[in-house]
Amino acid sequence: MSVAGRLYRGETNFDLIGHRKRWYLASGGLLLVCVLSFIFTGFNFGIEFAGGNSYLVPETAGVTVASVRKAVEDKGFEVASAQQVGSGANRRVQVRTAELKSDQVQVVKEAIAKQTRIPASDVSVEAVSSSWGGDVTKKALTGLVVFLIAVCLYIGARFEPKMAMAAIAALLHDVVVAAGIYSLVGFEVTPSTVVGFLTILGFSLYDTVVVFDKVAENTKGLLGGSRMTFSEAANLAVNQTFMRSINTSLIALLPVAGLLFVGAGLLGVGTLKDLALVLFVGLASGAYSSLFLATPVLVDLKEREPPYAALRQRVLSKRAGGPPTPPRRPARPGQAPVERKPAKAATATAVLDREPDDAGLDAEPAAVAPAPVKRPAPRSGTRPGGPGARKRGGRPSGSKRKR
Repeated sequence: MSVAGRLYRGETNFDLIGHRKRWYLASGGLLLVCVLSFIFTGFNFGIEFAGGNSYLVPETAGVTVASVRKAVEDKGFEVASAQQVGSGANRRVQVRTAELKSDQVQVVKEAIAKQTRIPASDVSVEAVSSSWGGDVTKKALTGLVVFLIAVCLYIGARFEPKMAMAAIAALLHDVVVAAGIYSLVGFEVTPSTVVGFLTILGFSLYDTVVVFDKVAENTKGLLGGSRMTFSEAANLAVNQTFMRSINTSLIALLPVAGLLFVGAGLLGVGTLKDLALVLFVGLASGAYSSLFLATPVLVDLKEREPPYAALRQRVLSKRAGGPPTPPRRPARPGQAPVERKPAKAATATAVLDREPDDAGLDAEPAAVAPAPVKRPAPRSGTRPGGPGARKRGGRPSGSKRKR
């Protein structure tokens, strides 16, 4: 059977958990690049967050993004962003600057009208204060914290606290990677970006919960035997859900890729790229983290527990051919696990099947001779076995039954 067929049926045996140090190194390197980008590049916050003025100019034959930008910069003002928005008859050029005074706003408006040769009344101006942007930022952070707390409570109640810890670790990885790509590319951070962040958080958790549900199913009752370790059961779960995660990610990425590459790239709809980029990066990162990061972190957390550490030693000892370690009895809450004692040896009265020695004699008797059975004493006046003796049932031994 081909690899694709085995992937589809969940019959692959990729050692993803065994090579988890490689995934840790890859994720660590990517996170380091993102953090360095935060420090040295920063973010390009939109007018909704930083505050400022926005100019909308109808796109005609002489109106381009370059011409409008040049008109603003010639007056000595810095352009925060310049892009095309809308489509068809509503296609416009949008230029954003820092927060300006009322007289400066009028100067920029007249400069744009003169540069593009359109009436000044056709240039619309919108002002946004920085305090409004601060309120948006505060509400976004509050929503993110509430979301993370709710997720921790749900996963901790549905599975266990360590699964919640692993899921949050993968979630933070996805957030940092998506933010780092935003910082590297230089796209503007807008309210659409915040909505995209919340969307990718939900997708990342969905994929992680699917994998964790299979891990919980495979590890149920695992401590009672010595068939496989926790890491092997988790690796089996990852292989069984591998194709499902790929299919889910591809189905979600295709429409997002259409928004990013077709809508923002080919059609030039600038308002879509803020949402499309964060969704594309977040969906891809979420599919990676649920398989290559969340489950390995869970394995490292679980195999530090004494019961699962003892299980691992027991399984490895059994495979090496050594004496198996007895499984531990589950401990009550607040008590240490209790090891089961091995069965006692056979008593001295048990029958021993032994091979004869070289002389043909047994070194020990095969069994203890049974004690003689005591018979009841005969009645007075009769001899044992004589004519007067009676058998059981009261009939003399020498009499005959008449028919």
